[in-house]
Amino acid sequence: MKIGILAAGITPDSLRAEFPTYADMFGQQLGLINSDFSFVTYDVREDDFPASHLDCDAWLITGSKFSAYENTPWMLRLQDLIREIDEQKQPLVGICFGHQIIALALGGKVAKYEGGWGLGVHRYEITEGDVKSTLGKNNFAICAFHQDQVLEKPSQARVFARSDFCVNAGLLYGEHILTVQGHPEFSRKYEGKLLDMYEQKLPFDVISQARDSLYSEDLQSSQLMTWIGRFLTQGFKQP
Repeated sequence: MKIGILAAGITPDSLRAEFPTYADMFGQQLGLINSDFSFVTYDVREDDFPASHLDCDAWLITGSKFSAYENTPWMLRLQDLIREIDEQKQPLVGICFGHQIIALALGGKVAKYEGGWGLGVHRYEITEGDVKSTLGKNNFAICAFHQDQVLEKPSQARVFARSDFCVNAGLLYGEHILTVQGHPEFSRKYEGKLLDMYEQKLPFDVISQARDSLYSEDLQSSQLMTWIGRFLTQGFKQP
């Protein structure tokens, strides 16, 4: 099964010797979950797009340092592709920026959140019973690194995960699109390195609280990544 990774961002230059690119993080982790997966990466930031939505069986949009509402030419082209994938009901997963640009493409609103940055490990309440059954949990915690949020979800999306800080943290569109604000692909170590990069740019207490969360919270990244792998093969099937 061919998975198309639409790379909207890349690991910062200073961390690339130690960590994979965002696309490779997903390729490596999902490849361990399903050996039948093959991956092709499109660097959409550089206007590298598939010739057709039919070029791959399923799709995943990575995170990015960019804001989805900047509406640059490549972002508008990506939104067109999202709508084609949606119309064909191909499996599509969006992570952070991917979560946001899918919402924009399908009628939602994305903007900077007045409550500030979401950093460190965040825990989200699962609000949909079928997802609770799928994951075997009432909540999950993964790394987060964002200032923008989906402030208004598209009408066809349903919320499956939320927190007081991020009310639209996880969205499902029909049975074929799954999006998450957080980063199941990030490790504690990688998140910590990102926090180090931003410690001179953000308030001390914000960085300090985020660092504390790396050690005070358990991560459910592997469970969420397993679900993403299953979702890419069959969409959202009720347990």
